[in-house]
Amino acid sequence: MDPLALALIELGAVVFCLGLLARLAGRIGMSPIPLYLLGGLAFGTGGIVELDGMHEFAHLSAEIGVILLLLMLGLEYTAAELLTGLKGSWQAGVLDLVLNFLPGAALALFLGWGPVAAIVMGGITYISSSGIAAKVITDLGRLGNPETRVVISVLVFEDLAMAVYLPVLTTILAGVSFLGGLTTVGIALVVVSLVLIVALRHGHHVSKAVHSENPEVFLLHVLGAALLVAGAASAMQVSAAVGAFLLGIAISGAAAHNAKRILMPLRDLFAAIFFVAFGLNTDPRSIPPVLALALVLALVTTASKMATGIWAAKRAGIALPGRFRAGAALIARGEFSIVIAGLAVASGSVAQELAGMATAYVLIMAVVGPLAARYVEPLVRAMLPQESLVTKA
Repeated sequence: MDPLALALIELGAVVFCLGLLARLAGRIGMSPIPLYLLGGLAFGTGGIVELDGMHEFAHLSAEIGVILLLLMLGLEYTAAELLTGLKGSWQAGVLDLVLNFLPGAALALFLGWGPVAAIVMGGITYISSSGIAAKVITDLGRLGNPETRVVISVLVFEDLAMAVYLPVLTTILAGVSFLGGLTTVGIALVVVSLVLIVALRHGHHVSKAVHSENPEVFLLHVLGAALLVAGAASAMQVSAAVGAFLLGIAISGAAAHNAKRILMPLRDLFAAIFFVAFGLNTDPRSIPPVLALALVLALVTTASKMATGIWAAKRAGIALPGRFRAGAALIARGEFSIVIAGLAVASGSVAQELAGMATAYVLIMAVVGPLAARYVEPLVRAMLPQESLVTKA
């Protein structure tokens, strides 16, 4: 068959099936991320049917998916909100980092994968899924709950940590010299600092530059700016994803609101292809050997995220049900964990088993997180004395 015709047929079939999977996920009340990953596993390397025609498109689309995911995440915050959240949550953020980075790093070292894989696995187990957390909080009607502000503060700290972690990881994976690594990290920190300063003082100019009352013009401006900034960031050895995230922070007000509305369908499409592409490049036969360890890791990091949320909410004066709701909202891992694993596997600097471990782990956590958020409060109310459940504002 003609290669172009084959690519179009495969792409059309994949996108249509993604729609079916998203519909199924919506009906059973869970995130579609695990289903997207399973779909990629089924039709990728070692799967039921291998799709060869769409690999080139899938690779570029996956990169755009990461850029749009991080751009939309940045649009959720202003620079002032980020800094305010950082000041109020840095203690909980540090606790979160220690409790959740160490289990993944320790497992990689235990398996003999080396220090680079330890840094990668630490990042995978550390970062919660902001997308899943936001959706769960919205679906359960908890936006106005007192613990939601605590959850958002911890997520903000994680996002800022990723703005430093991803450039460092990219440098390590590239295998540059120690001096070169320091230079790259220094450039990354300077760029992040400059963008935050620009966003604080001149964010309205950035918003004005991309904004337009014409939806078509606005879409082209925002998407073009995101790709340009991501490409420039990548050229400076700062992660393209972080570049898009920082651009999102710089856009505020009406421009940010309209950008979220216009970009959301594109984000959903390319993000879905991103998760499928990761599954396509992961051999499902690599999962069974690491599944037991992935389950243990999921159990440990579920407990560590719960501990983070409970401690942070307790410091904010929130009663027991709210503390447990905060912990459960942080459990899910998703887009960021797969981004980190994808960077590592693509570089060839880590063991191939890491892809299987990351896939199994994210599949488990993306399912456990929403379920825990939904059912943790009834369990707490059933198990604890009624007088200890008095809710504080």
